[in-house]
Amino acid sequence: MYTVKKLSKLAGVSTRTLHYYDQIGLFKPSSLGANGYRHYEEEALLKLQQILFYRELGLSLDKIKAVVGHPDFDVLTALRCHKEALQGRVERLNRLIQTVDNTIDHLKGSETMNAKGLFEGFSEEEQEKYALEAERTYNPETVRASNRKWKAYPPAEKERILAEGKAIYADLVVAMPKGAASAEVQACVARWQNYMQYFWSPNDEQLIGLADMYTDDPRFRANFDKMDPKLAGFMQEAVKAYVEKRKK
Repeated sequence: MYTVKKLSKLAGVSTRTLHYYDQIGLFKPSSLGANGYRHYEEEALLKLQQILFYRELGLSLDKIKAVVGHPDFDVLTALRCHKEALQGRVERLNRLIQTVDNTIDHLKGSETMNAKGLFEGFSEEEQEKYALEAERTYNPETVRASNRKWKAYPPAEKERILAEGKAIYADLVVAMPKGAASAEVQACVARWQNYMQYFWSPNDEQLIGLADMYTDDPRFRANFDKMDPKLAGFMQEAVKAYVEKRKK
């Protein structure tokens, strides 16, 4: 049995954060003492671990609440997915570290590096990550299948797919002045939905979840901001308009 103070020290989060998680219904204590003090048992500790894993992966608190509160949520399945995601991040960071080392050697004149080498680590997996992240939120079991689907494409096809995605986002930037509900923008969103089929087949809820993630997740937001600082928020609005129109 842990008090708020002990759990705060154990998990490395502030007592204020634990109180806030309780307040928003994300993480409740196992029981309340006669004095009103919160107490936490092992099941609660496992739930907090999941919350902190999802925070590390960049999900918003609203998204985490929906995930861990879902009737089908399974801790073992979630842990396996966390492990895959973290291993992927470690691999990518190791590639970036190697790129930094190679670039340092190149600048010092001890090693010659071609232009392609300067961008090792900034891989095609970035585009794949956008498509898989929302699916991980709603249905972790299909992530491996999506990864296999992507990896099965030959290199030339991968390049074509990535180029198609960049073209869609570029066209969205050009069409932004016309408004999220305009025919031009909605046509881009329809292309974007079809584009997702290269990775997985999202339903309407997942389309909105993915668009929300572009805005809410700092990692994704930073990449969209490079194209246009308004693009992530605009796409969120456009996708919601697209889904609403499909419901009518």
